[in-house]
Amino acid sequence: MKNKTAIILSSGGLDSTTVMAIAKKENYIIHSLSFNYGQRHLFELDAAKTVAAAYGASHHIVKVDLRPIGGSALTADIDVPKSDIDEIATGSIPVTYVPARNTIFLSYALAWAEVKNATVIFIGVNAIDYSGYPDCRPEFIDAFEKLANLATKAGVEGNKIKIKAPLINMSKAEIIKKGTELGVDYSITHSCYDPSDEGLACGKCDSCILRKKGFSEAGISDPTLYVKSFL
Repeated sequence: MKNKTAIILSSGGLDSTTVMAIAKKENYIIHSLSFNYGQRHLFELDAAKTVAAAYGASHHIVKVDLRPIGGSALTADIDVPKSDIDEIATGSIPVTYVPARNTIFLSYALAWAEVKNATVIFIGVNAIDYSGYPDCRPEFIDAFEKLANLATKAGVEGNKIKIKAPLINMSKAEIIKKGTELGVDYSITHSCYDPSDEGLACGKCDSCILRKKGFSEAGISDPTLYVKSFL
């Protein structure tokens, strides 16, 4: 019988939760991997824990401190950009990009995949409705998969590891529709880069704008709790 064990990179957000639902539908045994990397808040890790429990997945958090490296509004004392839904920046890489984050995260996932004899790593990157991060593109995923199978004992011995990014060519609305079909409860997810002290979404960062736009275009009610000033 083919090994159906998978590592899911989970931020507790909309995309990675949809990916987990897809993996569950495909009958994978799921190991959920999240990171405490020095980000601005830990609400996303609470969400990732809740999501993993909802899908019966084991959940592991790795601490890797990217704050000393900085270079991002998520890991340094740089303000998170805020805008309106029709003003979201395009064509440039925003300051919320965390240098080499997905490369680092996938490397940890790859190590855990070898330990768990997993044949697949799922990641919720998207190259349609996204902030322009270079490590969310198909070219990056393809390149990392090649690296993974050159750099590991599993790959050298012929036990190839697949990097699956099932959302990569989907709009945010399509992702939400897909997740809704699979019964995803988006109210337990967290996407905001700069939430209030109570964990309410700011409604103005790139991530909030893309999320709100997705629900609107999908024609599905947005369950996100926003700060009152945004309502």
